[in-house]
Amino acid sequence: MRSIDIHAHLTPQCFLQAMAAGQSWHGVNPGDMFVAPRNVWTPQQRIDDMNSLGVDVQVVSTGAAFYFYDRDAQVISEMHRECNEEVHQMTMDYPDRFKGFAQIPMQDVNAAIAELEYAVTQLGLVGAMINDTANGLPYDDPSLLPLWQAAEQMGAILFIHQQGGDTLVTPRSNRYHLPNTIGNLVDRAVTFASFVFGGVMDKCPDLKVCLAHAGGYTCFGVGRMDRGWQVRSEARVNIQQPPSAYLNRFYYDCLTHSEAALRMVIDTVGIDRVVFGTDWPADMAIDQPVSWVLGLESLTQDEKDAILWKNLEKLLNI
Repeated sequence: MRSIDIHAHLTPQCFLQAMAAGQSWHGVNPGDMFVAPRNVWTPQQRIDDMNSLGVDVQVVSTGAAFYFYDRDAQVISEMHRECNEEVHQMTMDYPDRFKGFAQIPMQDVNAAIAELEYAVTQLGLVGAMINDTANGLPYDDPSLLPLWQAAEQMGAILFIHQQGGDTLVTPRSNRYHLPNTIGNLVDRAVTFASFVFGGVMDKCPDLKVCLAHAGGYTCFGVGRMDRGWQVRSEARVNIQQPPSAYLNRFYYDCLTHSEAALRMVIDTVGIDRVVFGTDWPADMAIDQPVSWVLGLESLTQDEKDAILWKNLEKLLNI
């Protein structure tokens, strides 16, 4: 049995080394960021844990704490370059175990395009992990269209993942871990809607977008989106089809924490659009993710194989 994990995070060793030496790192000072113990693991320690979980390949993404879209674009471009080169080195040192996502400075579209192109064409990374917004800009904002067009042309995958606890839910309630357990899912549904209602997916028909956490509330709420498209003219400004017609244009990781929810996602978007993701090494990750998928009684073996490795082998061309 093979497994490829599209949702696995990295705290860069270059950052950890600077913090241990008491040095500033691209404007980040010692003590500015909390680092959980597992986040300091070396690549070999990571591989040892992957082996214990039955994970063969991780598509590594530098953690969302390193987005820093609100800081100076030049400084963060240099930070992201260092992160991306470290991920690239992991893919060179362990080519059978790691693929990589880039970080790109979304506060500057031109800089983001340049870094994505460097990461994909020079470093061999498969795309980029980005937040649900660019400093509050939704992804149907016209200023971002050149980035989506560039990503489409490169064949780069955009993995959408929220920035920590900074979600749409956070201003209403920052208690009970709700920004994570609910906020992530709200943000992902809004991202889907922005790409679809904004006409981005029509303008970029070959754009590859993977929505973390199974697309959040997208599949559950798409019927209401369709109804809005049917009865409200403002919902039809940019698209000629209902939002549900676009569901199979996206990819969704399997991280639902619920068999019934995953079954609904599969039945809604199609099994060929659901991929394996663990959220390693976060505490919200599934403890034994491969075993969890294999133990789901409502999935056929063909569906389990598709999720665990077949769909990502095709998407990543490996």
